[in-house]
Amino acid sequence: MVQRTKRAEDIHFGKWNGLGGKFEPGETPEECARREIKEESGLDVEQLTWKGLLTFPGFANDEDWYAFVFIAIPSGGVLTEPEEGYLAWIDNNKLLDLNLWEGDRHFLPWIDQPGFFSGKFNYKEGRFIDYEVAFYPA
Repeated sequence: MVQRTKRAEDIHFGKWNGLGGKFEPGETPEECARREIKEESGLDVEQLTWKGLLTFPGFANDEDWYAFVFIAIPSGGVLTEPEEGYLAWIDNNKLLDLNLWEGDRHFLPWIDQPGFFSGKFNYKEGRFIDYEVAFYPA
């Protein structure tokens, strides 16, 4: 997890987030995840397990955001400090103690469940409103 602490204008400033970011042209979700993890942590990832898709309508600047949620197993590399903030390994049982987006508190436990999830999280002016989710068997 990365605590976003280095840019005051960052919409995630002060919050803890999983590693990730925006697609580059032509990338698949898996290629994007591998590249972003490498850029943000220095770690290489070969094994990815796709667990879910998150939709955030109008999340920032009236833009819809989509997040592909993976479990990533590092396969090498050298851990580095990210440009966005402070990087730390957090035990799964401590994740909900962090300063997270409210919606993250709902979907993080779903990662450990079998199967796939698709969630829609509604925020207004940075405040969590509600969510809906569908679960699909493995």
